[in-house]
Amino acid sequence: MHGLALFVAVFLACAVEAVEATTIVLAAGTARDWKSALLGTGSGLGVLAVIIGVFGPTLSNLPIGGLRLFVGDLLLVFGLQWVRKAILRSSGYKALHDEDAIFQEELAQARKAKSGQRLGVHDWYAFTLSFKGVLLEGLEVAFIVLTFGTIQNQVGLASLAALAAVIIVAIAGFALRKPLARVPENTMKFVVGIMLTSFGIFWGAEGAGAKWPGKDASLPAIILFMVLVSWILIQILRTRHAAREVVLAKTHSVAKEIPDEIEEDEIEILQSRTFMTSVKAFGDFWFDFLIGDDWRGTIGILLAFIATAMLNHSGITSWWVLPLAVAALLPFNLMRVTRS
Repeated sequence: MHGLALFVAVFLACAVEAVEATTIVLAAGTARDWKSALLGTGSGLGVLAVIIGVFGPTLSNLPIGGLRLFVGDLLLVFGLQWVRKAILRSSGYKALHDEDAIFQEELAQARKAKSGQRLGVHDWYAFTLSFKGVLLEGLEVAFIVLTFGTIQNQVGLASLAALAAVIIVAIAGFALRKPLARVPENTMKFVVGIMLTSFGIFWGAEGAGAKWPGKDASLPAIILFMVLVSWILIQILRTRHAAREVVLAKTHSVAKEIPDEIEEDEIEILQSRTFMTSVKAFGDFWFDFLIGDDWRGTIGILLAFIATAMLNHSGITSWWVLPLAVAALLPFNLMRVTRS
């Protein structure tokens, strides 16, 4: 069960990132220069290979308990970001992710940019656009592969799932020469968010010393729990959104859309022209990637891990702490950001 769940989670997560990276490369190649765009893509993949080669063995040498705690925390924070955004999209508070619109936006930006040759590269803009896009989206792929693969001692299986996702998406994208607009990316992001969060709860609690009833059999129950919590929140927010739409319609106002911090930051990084702006945007990306778009929720998760460890140290059953924390923190964040 773990092997299949791991493969599915890694495949879907990497497919989502591959769609976004392919969209950027297609825009750079179509509007500018294919040779430079592909060179930037290859350079980005090379940097990712070095990162995986350096950090892969390092993670493998960490104590399994500490590794599960560390990875579980990161997966939980990371996964909850995807779940929150998926809930906001499903309930109408955020527009659905439109890869075709993003492609057109990237295409327009690429066409407006000035051309220039550097370090033997014919079109430096096409090179850097592709390089940054592949590197940023690829970092998330590397993170998922290393964390899932190392924890389960199946880096090979995780790498195979990631490679399959990237190859399938890339072939489809370049064969059609247009973004994969028909790929149900919003649904995929929802599924991936549920999987990442569930694995984060499972591994994080184990890393903090908790013992799950039924051991590995608890993972499907956690996934079902996350699906149920998410479904309930979608229904509640849909009702709130519909009621707010009625009020706004009466006052001739326009509904406010919840901003997408991480994706906007990634776009800023790709469009940055100055060195300092690029450095700041890159720092903002890593803050959102590691801390999340809700620092209050991140602190709450950390406190839940501490509570789990303390209860376990006192001999009290503590596996329930993290699921309860997620069930409380998720609606807290959603109600806060959708408050009129």
